[in-house]
Formats: sequence, C-alpha cells, structure tokens
Amino acid sequence: MILYVILAIVITIGLVWLIDKFIPSKLRPVIMIALWVVIGFLAYNTFMSIYKPIQFNQIKNKRYALVIKSLKDIRDAQLAHKQVTGRFSNNFDDLVKFIDTAEFTITQRRDTSVLDVEMTKRFGGVETFKDEVIIDTLGFVSIKDSLFGSDDRYKTMMNVPVGEEGAKFELKAGFLEESDIKIPVFEALVKKAVVLNDQDKDLVRQEEEVVSVEGVNGDAIRLGSMEEVNTTGNWPKIYDTKE
Repeated sequence: MILYVILAIVITIGLVWLIDKFIPSKLRPVIMIALWVVIGFLAYNTFMSIYKPIQFNQIKNKRYALVIKSLKDIRDAQLAHKQVTGRFSNNFDDLVKFIDTAEFTITQRRDTSVLDVEMTKRFGGVETFKDEVIIDTLGFVSIKDSLFGSDDRYKTMMNVPVGEEGAKFELKAGFLEESDIKIPVFEALVKKAVVLNDQDKDLVRQEEEVVSVEGVNGDAIRLGSMEEVNTTGNWPKIYDTKE
C-alpha cells in the first residue's frame, strides 16, 4: 500500500512537470492547484499508513499491561482459593467473598521419633522407635492481607480496566480427569476486540491473528486453561518484567 501511494506521488509530480511544460499558461494555475491537492492527500495517506500502526501498538501495549495486571490479581486469588478449598472458583462474587473472609493456616513441619508399640512387643520389650512427621498449627493469617494488604482492588478485579465500558473478564473453573484423578483448572480471559474496541478495525483483526513469541497470541488475553493444567498467561515475558 505504501509503495502504491509513493508511486502515485511520483507520477503526480511528473504530471505537474509535464503540465508546466506543455499546458497553456491560462489553465496551469487551476490544474496545478488540483494536482498539488492530490499530492498533499497522497502524502497524508502515506504518513498515516505508517503512523497509525505505530500509534495502535503504543495504545495496545499500554492497555494490555493494565489488563494483564488485573489477570495476575485473579491468578493470585484463584491460587489462594485452591490452596484453602482444593478447587478454583468459577464466580467472581464468591472469589471476592473468599478473599474477604478466608485465612491461610500457618504450619510448621517437624520430624520426631516415637515409640513403636507393635515392634517393641515383637522384640520382647526392647524399645523400638519409628520416625514420624508432626505438623504444628502456629496460627492463621488473612488472605486479603497476604495478597493485597490495605488495597481493595480485588473487589473490582472482574472489571476489564480499559476498552469497552462495563466489560468484565470471562471466568470458568472445573476439573480435568487424569488417571482417575480430578485436577482443578480455571480460565480467565477477555477478547482483544473488547480491549481495543475504539481502535482501527483492520488493525484489531490483524492483532487477533498474531502468532509470535513476542506477542499475545490469539484473539484474547488469556490466563489458565480449561483443557490443560496451566495457570500461566498467553502473554510474553516482557509484560512480567514491566512491574
């Protein structure tokens, strides 16, 4: 497209030169003005064809960073939910309530030796000991304080922070069965078209088809999976190093 526009500009400049050489002087001003208008229009389109993708990428990267920050909060909350309950939540209201009320149990593991009564009897009263692991409960700590401190942003983590007004992340949770074992999984996502709803539609469509180690692949910004055991996101590491 850019090459076509540049070629058109060159041709138009050539026409200006030809008109200056061969067109009667009375007609030159009108034709020259029209041609320079065309040149200006083509030059503007050439500039925009280069500038618009640059501007789009700048906006996209800023918005993706905000969306990914929210998804990381969702991941932290979900991992805490699984640690305490053994499963992931499929409902943001329940997840927020969990953070408000649940606690981590602080434990201490220690190894000890205790008298093995059965073996002692078997050896005719000779004391025999066995090793055991004892788990001591030291106390409890609020999940909210552990994950978010005094910040209450977890109460709005379901809201997509940029793009389409009022949009929310999609959240699913369930179990995968492997070797007769049920493994909890979850997935949270938002479509790129929602995050970039006010941007050029052609550029958004191109972004939805991205397959690159340096890009967010696919048509959505996604965390976790309902098809495999995975709690990572589909974004490149650069979004993790920005923090």
